[in-house]
Amino acid sequence: MTGLHGTVALMVITHRKYLLILSVLFLVFWTALAIKPLYRDDWLVENILVAVFAVLVWAFHRKFTFSRFSYTLIFLFLCLHEIGAHYTFAEVPYDRWFQAVFGRSLNSLLGWERNNFDRVVHFGYGLLLAYPVREIYLRVADVKGFWGYFLPLDLTMSTSMMYEVFEWAAAFLFGGDLGAAYLGTQGDIWDAQKDMALASLGALIAMIITGLLNHSLQRDFAREWADSLRIKHPSPLGEDEIARMVKKKTRR
Repeated sequence: MTGLHGTVALMVITHRKYLLILSVLFLVFWTALAIKPLYRDDWLVENILVAVFAVLVWAFHRKFTFSRFSYTLIFLFLCLHEIGAHYTFAEVPYDRWFQAVFGRSLNSLLGWERNNFDRVVHFGYGLLLAYPVREIYLRVADVKGFWGYFLPLDLTMSTSMMYEVFEWAAAFLFGGDLGAAYLGTQGDIWDAQKDMALASLGALIAMIITGLLNHSLQRDFAREWADSLRIKHPSPLGEDEIARMVKKKTRR
């Protein structure tokens, strides 16, 4: 009953008020981590995309209001990102924190030989942001069935790749210590590929969980899934479609 009461209490809060509460909490968190970051220049670079993203969410929040669940997921991811921006993703002292609380090394426990906070954040990118992306696809593009799960996964994978290219370009442009700190490969030549794989895995898990939940609650789940894979337009496109358009135009 406690969980149910919590859900009902949450539903009483309007989406706008909920966004405002999370925004204030994030601003406090961001301000605290903006004080004496390990490398100020790297912190500034890391926050460029965060600033753009935050402005877009607020600029369109009246026209496109996310669910409270999506706002929560976005908030959690941004908080993870800010921790990495403060210390740089390669130097977040999570292992020291874990040892202080549990008296054991998390890296030793899991067999890690490097600082894996960056990998955790890339995994979190897929796990936490795939659902908000799905919400956009369903409400804007009106996708259904299979495509409501595949397209969020696809976009997560493609944007993860784009970020790795952006990261490489920024590191090449800045060079020196700033470039190395921003890239944060820690000597792993497959760092970019592993980051993209983890983001993809996170998104896949998010979509599987979403699919299983919808399967248990949505009566027409199977029918909608099958219908989404049905061929709607049997005629070929390409040159055939161009010929049809030209023919239609000449008839006018």
